Amino acid sequence: MNSGSSKQGIWKFGAPAAAVVALLSGGALAADSLTIANYGGSYGEAMSKAIWQPTAAELGIEIKEDSLNSLADIRAQVTANAVQWDVGELTVDECAQGAREGLFEPLDYDVIKPRGYDQAALQPTYILDNTASYVVGWSTKKFGADGPQTWAEFWDVEKFPGTRGMRNSPAQNLEAALIADGVPLDKLYPLDVDRAFKKLEEIKPHIAVWWTSGAQSAQLVKDGEVDMIGIWSNRMQAVIDDGAEAQYTYQGGLLIPDCFFIPKGSTKVDLAMKAIAVAASPEIHANIAQYIPISPVSSEAFNTGKIPPERAKLLPASPENLKVQVWTDGDWWAEHGAEVQERWSNFIQE
Repeated sequence: MNSGSSKQGIWKFGAPAAAVVALLSGGALAADSLTIANYGGSYGEAMSKAIWQPTAAELGIEIKEDSLNSLADIRAQVTANAVQWDVGELTVDECAQGAREGLFEPLDYDVIKPRGYDQAALQPTYILDNTASYVVGWSTKKFGADGPQTWAEFWDVEKFPGTRGMRNSPAQNLEAALIADGVPLDKLYPLDVDRAFKKLEEIKPHIAVWWTSGAQSAQLVKDGEVDMIGIWSNRMQAVIDDGAEAQYTYQGGLLIPDCFFIPKGSTKVDLAMKAIAVAASPEIHANIAQYIPISPVSSEAFNTGKIPPERAKLLPASPENLKVQVWTDGDWWAEHGAEVQERWSNFIQE
């Protein structure tokens, strides 16, 4: 579910972040430093400006930034006892897998003191950070404002004839298929894999493009190559901001969050914990929405005054949009992802 590597489309820069909790600095010296690693690119640039530069200023330390590709990078460092990063960021399924493998340090929530987080966002070794969503999008040039409003309508090829695109991955598509088949959001997990693939067989002949990257999905919309698409909300919003004639709905959206963690073996666990505390605070957490069309996870971030109402309407984890979506169950994917991926590969090749 590596939506992180596709989080681009920089939004306007916001005002410098206000101080959060001065006591968290704990007398840190200017020479103190941490190294964080995320997906880099324009996403990393946005995180630097929104989160890590303000966090460094708050703690009076230097934060160095690096990029990673996947959990495999963390696994390699931990198993070699050569950990180079102090705070990492991955998608929720990889965070859940990393937790299962014991690759992360325990988090101390007495230090982090999270506010506005659902209990499910606070795991023993990782905390949810920000989120995009896998949503139904459509061409307004073809449908106006009346494109498919649900996954069931996306599957309805008679009511909504036209070319379609979906991600070439079981992640999010299994959930979308089950929602289209009438499974309530609160009954989605554990996923009924057989039922999901049966439903996917119905739509497969009508999928013109199985996209493999966020950039490709955005280009499909921009070039008008598909009339409807399953797409990450941040990619869709970015291309709309660039002038694409398109729209999307959060109805039945699959929230796909990232998380913060401390790699097992970091030599700066205490300072990394303080950095996560600042980065996850609503006051800093809210900044990300000013730079890129992804959403804070903390509900308190929407009460800071940093996210205008018109911006909140576009963010997947805003209180109103949360009501019609479901969080990806990272634990389910960590346990079943490999076997489901193998079945998906056979499904695509048939």
